[in-house]
Amino acid sequence: MKSTLAVTAYLEELKAESGASRKCLERIPENLFDYKPHPKSMAMGYLALLVAEIPLWIAVMIEQGEIDFATFKHKEVKTTQELVAHLDENLRKAEQALSNATEEQLQGDFALKANGQLLFASPVMGSISSTINHWVHHRGQLTVYMRMNDIPVPSIYGPSADDNQFQKS
Repeated sequence: MKSTLAVTAYLEELKAESGASRKCLERIPENLFDYKPHPKSMAMGYLALLVAEIPLWIAVMIEQGEIDFATFKHKEVKTTQELVAHLDENLRKAEQALSNATEEQLQGDFALKANGQLLFASPVMGSISSTINHWVHHRGQLTVYMRMNDIPVPSIYGPSADDNQFQKS
């Protein structure tokens, strides 16, 4: 069945991306949660929260079919440990929702709203893929913030400049 293959692929992709996301979040110190590289930029703590929270969006898409930015409640985290625990919890929820999803849920529609106004609508199955891409995008932004603050960037898809064995003498 096509959806079963897609669900398996999404579960594998979540697992593959989760390690790098976790390694990044583990390195974000609380004293830099308010850091912004530019006045228009997100604060590092909020960006890190998005990296921890976006996997939850997958569960909400499948189980509720809608996210409204006006009513979606962000968890308040005060420590790096809480941030990482939030990621782990949201990954479990995403994996559980994907594993238990019915054909009807996967073929259903997903709506993204702001204060009840429709911003975007698409089938749940396609929205899962774009959500994983969105997650990776925000993690990439976070690594730039890390670099700007001399926080060692972990290996993500290959060696990082911060991996000692790959630094030039």
